[in-house]
Amino acid sequence: MSRFFSEKYAALTPYTPGEQPKGQTYIKLNTNESPFPPSARAQKLAAAEATRLELYSDPECRDLVSAAAEILGVGADEILFTNGSDEILNFAFMAFCDKEHPAVFPDITYGFYPVFAELNHIPYTQIPLNPDFTINVGDYIGVGKTVFIANPNAPTGIALPLSDIERIVRSNPDNVVVIDEAYVDFGAESAVGLTRKYDNLLVTQTFSKSRSLAGARLGFGIGSPSLIRDLNTIKYSTNPYNVNRMTMAAGIGALTDREYFAKNCRAIEETRAWTSDELRALGFTVLDSKANFVFAAHDRLPGKELYLKLKENGILVRHFDSAPLTNFNRISIGTTEQMQTLINTIKKILEDMP
Repeated sequence: MSRFFSEKYAALTPYTPGEQPKGQTYIKLNTNESPFPPSARAQKLAAAEATRLELYSDPECRDLVSAAAEILGVGADEILFTNGSDEILNFAFMAFCDKEHPAVFPDITYGFYPVFAELNHIPYTQIPLNPDFTINVGDYIGVGKTVFIANPNAPTGIALPLSDIERIVRSNPDNVVVIDEAYVDFGAESAVGLTRKYDNLLVTQTFSKSRSLAGARLGFGIGSPSLIRDLNTIKYSTNPYNVNRMTMAAGIGALTDREYFAKNCRAIEETRAWTSDELRALGFTVLDSKANFVFAAHDRLPGKELYLKLKENGILVRHFDSAPLTNFNRISIGTTEQMQTLINTIKKILEDMP
């Protein structure tokens, strides 16, 4: 860092994104992107909007909000769109956390939570998962802090039932509970329906996974009108035009092409089940995932060694060096053909072991 870098950020450890390689073609199973392209409708609408990029985008995202409100069954004043779900998560840390309202989240979860807390100088507590990598719901009952829970969790893929989410929300009436549903469309239960019952619940989602728009950067939050007003205060104090014209148009196309969305989600779930069965047959422990990835470990093949051998063979997965995750790899679900190549490659690696 330069000698001009502020001391208030000197100890900040930034988030580490998954590898985005250049110069070599890989089967990319490391960043939980969709293996399917955006819907034809999303592509067409985005291309049409490219002819108007000399004009600012609508800061209120009115057309996109209208489409989303109808499809998701919420009011237009109960939804806010952002530049990826990372932005609305950061807004939530800024709006609902401070020294009197510290943050709390699992110790094994989305890696941006501690970064956002540190960035905004917010005290936080990380609660250990159970030995089986599940969240102990009791740890969050009446905790009296701003709660952040990814459901399904990352990188484990394990989801809490909606009844447990409601217990947490109901037991913390004076604190906001943020449920990060980046992966909810692959078999978990969404808490969106609870947002009208509890004014302290914010649900965040993304278009990066199930709607094939990771490169467009589009996320949103759903909550009571008062929570959304709070978040808009942060938005309009930072970047009013945070969602560009092409992304807004692509978002409308992705939302309204319901058949394409449902087909892709079903394909991911079916391929995930097949991949999990194949890995277990090879001796892997595979957690029960409700996301578009699986989290797997092998007793005889260390996680980092498998990650490196797969990379040598042109396949990228995500490895985490920190304990107790070192023996695991997170494997995104690709196409049927990509996952067949993965399984065949792992079989060869295991056969070549002494």
